[in-house]
Amino acid sequence: MRVRVLGCSGAIAHGCRTTSFLLDHDVLIDAGTGVGDLTLDEMAQVDHVLLTHSHLDHVASLPLMLDAVAARRLSAGARPLQVHALPGTIAALKAHIFNNLIWPDFSAIPSAERPLMRFVPIAVGEVLQVCGKAVEVLPAVHTVPAVGFAAASPSGHWVFSGDTGRNPAFWQRVNQLPVALLVIETAFSDREEALARRSLHLAPGLLAEELAQIDHSQHYPIYITHTKPAETGLIMDEIRRFDDAPQSAGTIHHDIRWLSAGQTFDL
Repeated sequence: MRVRVLGCSGAIAHGCRTTSFLLDHDVLIDAGTGVGDLTLDEMAQVDHVLLTHSHLDHVASLPLMLDAVAARRLSAGARPLQVHALPGTIAALKAHIFNNLIWPDFSAIPSAERPLMRFVPIAVGEVLQVCGKAVEVLPAVHTVPAVGFAAASPSGHWVFSGDTGRNPAFWQRVNQLPVALLVIETAFSDREEALARRSLHLAPGLLAEELAQIDHSQHYPIYITHTKPAETGLIMDEIRRFDDAPQSAGTIHHDIRWLSAGQTFDL
């Protein structure tokens, strides 16, 4: 399985795209602004979109992508694009985006029987079978209904936390999986820890407490995502500082790296 990082920023700026990952050529994990770097041919090959939650930086390109490839999908007689999300996420998209005011309701165009898009409700703990890939829905703790995902591959699971605050249930499940690579958010610096807690995101100090929950028998690369462009350097410095500090008894040094758009991982 190949994972291509289309976007992994917490906001937009030159060279910064918001969250989206392409699994092989046919499955998107989130549909942030990074989707805009796909060609029309690449967008037309996407058959499934798995959404972590309804916030704009994770769904902004979904309506635009559908519009871009609508004629091509219709002329080819393609099945509706399957959008997998929590019921609360689906309700938000129907009410606030695909409502015929902000954007056309592609779940009923050209007809309710043969639409361009179909919503598929998911639940935490479910293992989705999409285009030959097994993707487990993981718990997340955020200000709206949210999940993470773990996609199985021959070399282990690619795990994505989604947007989340402190999340013991996530680690309980992840510690049971053969993890090849973890992508975890750290949206704020420690000077904004109060805002991180309020918005149910992570800052470096909170991240340290989360990573301490990794089973000590496991060691895998950890990629930091969702940093705010103006604070990325500071966030990574703070993360290196806590991870390079003298380790207390029973703690381990982690392999922590910064995720960047354009990276690909073959798992």
